[in-house]
Amino acid sequence: MTESDTAALIAEIEEQEARLRFSTFGNDDALRLGLLIVRLATERSLGVTVDITRGEQQLVHIALDGSTADNDAWIARKTRVVRRFGASSLLVGLREGAGFNANFDLPLDRYAAHGGSFPVVVHGVGLVGTVTVSGLPQRDDHALVVEALELFLGA
Repeated sequence: MTESDTAALIAEIEEQEARLRFSTFGNDDALRLGLLIVRLATERSLGVTVDITRGEQQLVHIALDGSTADNDAWIARKTRVVRRFGASSLLVGLREGAGFNANFDLPLDRYAAHGGSFPVVVHGVGLVGTVTVSGLPQRDDHALVVEALELFLGA
């Protein structure tokens, strides 16, 4: 990927994060969003795990056929990146590059700046949670989350 490709992808993700925001976000919203992602993944026979949090509470966690316990570990690592940096895990990874963990002195077994975790932001409130998918190549994990958010929010 060239520098201009990376810059264009960063701009695209920044636009997604600015656009894909909630007016409110409760447990019922998390469940409906989670089930939407599960439906999309099931229709495509994708072996993913879906996870949605609000604050420190895990509201949805569904592992589809083909996913493994490793996906749970990836979800935890990607979610920590979103919580710490307030941006999607793919965006942080693109901005920071391969030296991400060393640059911030973060343990590799606890933080992964790889695509698939997206911030749940409520207008007038800020970051309240995360939506995360694991099981596909990182850009595909990210794209599945974004697609579901666009459908869910009518964006």
